[in-house]
Amino acid sequence: MALVLEHHVERRLGTQIAVLLRDEPVIALQGPRSVGKSTLLREIGAARSREVIDLDDLDVRSAVGRDPALFAAGPSPVLLDEFQHAPLVLDAIKAELNRDLRPGRFVLTGSTSYDSLPLAAQALTGRLHVVTVWPLSQGEQRGVREIFTETLLDNPSRLITTARSDTTRDDYIHRIVGGGMPIPLSRQPGQQRARWFEDYLAGVIERDVVELSRVRQRDRLPVLLARLAGQGGQILNIARAARDARLETSTAETYIRLLEAVFLVYRLPAWGTTLRARAVAKPKIHLVDTGVAAHMLRLNDANLARHTPSAITELGHLMESFAVTEILKQISHLDQTVHTGHWRTHDGDEVDLVLERADGAVVGVEIKSASGVRAGDDRGLCKLRDALGETFLGGVILYTGNHGYRLGDRLYALPLDRLWLA
Repeated sequence: MALVLEHHVERRLGTQIAVLLRDEPVIALQGPRSVGKSTLLREIGAARSREVIDLDDLDVRSAVGRDPALFAAGPSPVLLDEFQHAPLVLDAIKAELNRDLRPGRFVLTGSTSYDSLPLAAQALTGRLHVVTVWPLSQGEQRGVREIFTETLLDNPSRLITTARSDTTRDDYIHRIVGGGMPIPLSRQPGQQRARWFEDYLAGVIERDVVELSRVRQRDRLPVLLARLAGQGGQILNIARAARDARLETSTAETYIRLLEAVFLVYRLPAWGTTLRARAVAKPKIHLVDTGVAAHMLRLNDANLARHTPSAITELGHLMESFAVTEILKQISHLDQTVHTGHWRTHDGDEVDLVLERADGAVVGVEIKSASGVRAGDDRGLCKLRDALGETFLGGVILYTGNHGYRLGDRLYALPLDRLWLA
């Protein structure tokens, strides 16, 4: 059965933000609209008896615009929701910080990438810590504290256990199609969720994207997004997406940057391009939420469960996006710097996700939708291991089978649900 959320979800970021408030003058929570940033901000306010200044409210926005210094001078922490609607307030915050740079002065939320707002970047550079709020992880949905990624980055061999996975292919499909956005997850699968996704996409494109930039061909944006969803888990081909959406390539590139800025798509950069001369330098494209991706592709539990070549291919691409974004969510909870990317050579060797610690140690993750690991599935991980030598901590193949086991030197096969089982 697909999970329907019927309870408040405790976000792991809540604890992290409480710690950051002891050190950082300004914290900006950024992420997709309706992902739960406002809820987090209200919880911060409730714990400290502070009101949230909601800039989505037109009257509040107008008042802040008339006298931003008044609002910025409030008792700490000042909590501003959707700050991108009143960028002048950032200059007032800068002035306040010039007088008082104590930690915990401001917490901001925005549904637009901070880096895409030049005024913000100029105003608070060096004084602000940005935290990305991702859609709910599988562990958060189930009240489980995931340890997969931190264990992978510490000692991958510790992920091998004798526990048998009971998660079925249909269970994985339910999770992929459900995604991680709180509101649709609280609805029954089917038309109720589909209606929300339609309204959500229309709102983000018509509101947030258009606010960011003058878009002359806004009717092509949903078409372009659908084409990007179709490339999910693959090397980004902008020229093909542009052609399919009837756009100039340069225009499509601009629009993709806008879709990134509002957290609909995510470009996973190429990693290790200096490791081998024949490494591909192009990024892979993923939609931030697989529920949104499945909706854009008109895929549901029933048609993904079919044992046809097209369904198997579509499930494979969605499963890769699902696993990659689940790991990225877990990275956002860690108190360490982790560089991420994919590795692929022109010879066809690839690793779906590469994680690099601050000290240069590297792990690789390959994702397979099959219930068994075949000979050659670890070829990319083997090539990466041999190229890196001792800096390669280990590599795992995540697959939909039942058992975890050792494949070879520092290589392991693991059931996909190890991602969220404690």
